[in-house]
Amino acid sequence: MDKATSHPRGHGLRADSGLRRGLIFLAVVLVASLSGHWLATEGHYGAYVLLPTLVVISMALITQRTLEALLAGALSGFLLLSPTTAVQEMAVTGLTVMQDPTMGWIILVCGLLGSLIGLLQFARGTEAFSRSAGRYLTTRHGAMLGSTGLGALIFIDDYLNAMTVSAAMKRLFDKLKISRSMLAYIVDSTAAPICLLIPFSTWAIYLAGLLESNRVAESGQGFAYYLGLVPYLFYPWVALALVLLVALGVVPVLGRMKAAERGEEVRLDDDALAQPEETCTRRPPRLINFLLPVATLLLATWWFDIDALIGVGFALLVTLALYVAQDIAPLNRLFDELLAGFQQMLLPLGIVFAAFMLQSVNESLGLTETLIGWVEPLMRGAWLPGITFLVLAGLAFATGSFWGVYAIAFPIVIPLAQATDASLPLTLGAMISAGAFGSHACFFGDSTVLSARGCGITPMQHALTQLPYVLLAAGVSATLFFLLG
Repeated sequence: MDKATSHPRGHGLRADSGLRRGLIFLAVVLVASLSGHWLATEGHYGAYVLLPTLVVISMALITQRTLEALLAGALSGFLLLSPTTAVQEMAVTGLTVMQDPTMGWIILVCGLLGSLIGLLQFARGTEAFSRSAGRYLTTRHGAMLGSTGLGALIFIDDYLNAMTVSAAMKRLFDKLKISRSMLAYIVDSTAAPICLLIPFSTWAIYLAGLLESNRVAESGQGFAYYLGLVPYLFYPWVALALVLLVALGVVPVLGRMKAAERGEEVRLDDDALAQPEETCTRRPPRLINFLLPVATLLLATWWFDIDALIGVGFALLVTLALYVAQDIAPLNRLFDELLAGFQQMLLPLGIVFAAFMLQSVNESLGLTETLIGWVEPLMRGAWLPGITFLVLAGLAFATGSFWGVYAIAFPIVIPLAQATDASLPLTLGAMISAGAFGSHACFFGDSTVLSARGCGITPMQHALTQLPYVLLAAGVSATLFFLLG
C-alpha cells in the first residue's frame, strides 16, 4: 500500500488543519476586499485587481483543494465590486455561467466522456488495451514513450486527448510502478501542445478565426496563415521535447515528482482498483471493446467538423450496441454504468464552473486590460515577443482563461507589433504559446483538471508535481522569444 494512502486518519487531520488555515486566510481576504472597494476611485481598482487571483493561488496552496479556492477568489472579486450585493451578484453570475452555451457544451462533452470511460472500464476494454500494450511496452521508458505517442495520435481535441490517454494507459503505469502523477504530466503535455502543433484541431480552428477577424489573414486564409506560424510556437515544441527527454531518462525526475515516484501520492480511485471484480463484468477482456469505441469517438469527431459532442454521442451509441450484442450486461445495467461514469465527472465540472465564475469577475475588474496597460510601455520592437509571452502566460495561468486571453490580447498586441516593426509571426507565436502554457500549467484549467481526473489524482497534486517541468519549458521558450526578437 502507498505511504500516502496507508494513514487515512492522518490525512483527514491534515485536511481539517488546512481548511482551518483556509478559513483564517479567507477572513483576512474579506477585509482586504472591503478595503479595496473603499479605496477604488471611479471603478479603477489599481493593484487590487490582482486580489482574486492571489486569493485562489494562496488558498489552494494552503488547503490543497481547488474548488474552495476558486469560490473564495470569486467571492473576493465580487466583494471588491460591491460589498452589499456580493453574494447576490455571485449567484446571478453563477446562473449566467450555467446558461452559457460553452458551459453547457463542456458539461455534456466531459460528462459523456466520463460515461464512455465508465463503460470501457466496466466491459474491461481498458484492461484489454493495457494487456496488449504491456506485451510491447515492457519497460518504464517504453510505457512513457508509448503514452506520448498515443497522445500525439489523438490531436483532434485536448479534452478527448486527456481522457482517452489516461484511461488507456493508467493500468499499465500501475503495473510498471510508474506514478499516476508522471502519467498526468505526460497526458497534459500532449493535450493543448499537440492540438496546436498538429493544426487539425479545435484550437487551430479557433485561432484561424481570430487571425481572420483581426485582419492578419484574409477571409478564408486563416488556416493557411496559421500553418506558417507553427514553427514559432516555441512553448508547445519545447514542452513536447521535454516530455520525450523525461521519458528517455535524459531529464531526471524533479521536485515533488520524486515523492510521487516513490509511491507517496494519493490516488482518488484506489478503493475501486483494489476490487475490480465488483465493478466490472465477468466476461473476459477483449481488445475490440476498447478499440472500436475509441476509433468511433475520433472518427466521428473528425467527420462532423471536429465536434467532440457529436463524436462522443456516436461513440456511446456504438459502445452500447457492441456490448449488448456481446451480452456483456443487460441494457439497464449498462445505463447504470453510463450514469455512474457521468457522476464521476461532477467534481471536475464543478471546478471548471468555478473557474468560469472567476474569469467573469476578473473581466469585470478589468484584470487583463490593467496588466497589459502596465507593461505596454515595455512592449516595443525586439522586446515585444518575449514580453508578450511572459505577460500573457502569467495571465493565462492566473485566470484559467486561454481562448479568452487570446480574444482580448490579439486586438491589442497585433497593432503594437505592426507599429513597432516587431516580427509579427514571432509575436503571434508568443501569444499562442502563452495560451498553451496556461492550459498546461494552470491548476484549475480544464486540461489540467481532466488530466488529473483521468489519472485518478487531484488537480493540485498534478499541478505541483509537473510544475518544475512546466517552468523549465517556459524558461526555455521565453529565452528563445527574447533572443530571436
